[in-house]
Amino acid sequence: MDRRRWRRPVWRDRSACRPSRTRSTGWPKKGVPRALERLRALVSRGLTATAALWPEIEQAYAWVHRAAHLLANAEQRSVDDLRQAYGTLLAEMAAQHDTLPPLAEAVEHFRKVTASYWPGLFHCYTVPDLPRTNNALEQYFGSARYHERRATGRKTAAAGMVVRGAVRVVAAVATGLHPFSGAELRPVDLARWQAARHSLAYRHETRRAPIRFRRDPAAYLTQLEDLLLQLSLPP
Repeated sequence: MDRRRWRRPVWRDRSACRPSRTRSTGWPKKGVPRALERLRALVSRGLTATAALWPEIEQAYAWVHRAAHLLANAEQRSVDDLRQAYGTLLAEMAAQHDTLPPLAEAVEHFRKVTASYWPGLFHCYTVPDLPRTNNALEQYFGSARYHERRATGRKTAAAGMVVRGAVRVVAAVATGLHPFSGAELRPVDLARWQAARHSLAYRHETRRAPIRFRRDPAAYLTQLEDLLLQLSLPP
């Protein structure tokens, strides 16, 4: 047997096996693809058409970043110094109110909202460990609302959540973070525990009163009159 008949053919020109990159496939040998060229042209035309708007936007972003930097208080400045620096920023914005007409409405709205929050805007810097925003509080109530909706299927709060929310919301969020044992659930301060139970009982009674009145108005009013007479009698 002639073994030469079973030899694999050897390509003299190995470049024929490689895929060719031509302009028809979108990959030219030199330069960038045509799609990127079109994208660059679109961006260039957009920047040219909106060039007159960028100075106002750049100034607005500078003010916002400056305000955020002051409120972050990374330098741990005093409250009086921080309040003075923020007031300087507001004065600067008011001084340039007329020179930047496109930002006039936005600047006026920013100053108006800041004035409404001004009495408590710097209060978080005087109390240790007080959060600067209510983001964590919103996530806290959002988590409770999500679990309540998954459990009941209601979009609005159930009656039990309204009446016992001071206890149920705390329990729902706390048990998701840490499993509590029986010893940990035991009341430590009996006075606070009794006060919480009294508050819940008062809420229950307030909710039951309208139901009793709708069922029997005459009996409900008679009971109130008897209670009023007992309170008016001398001890």
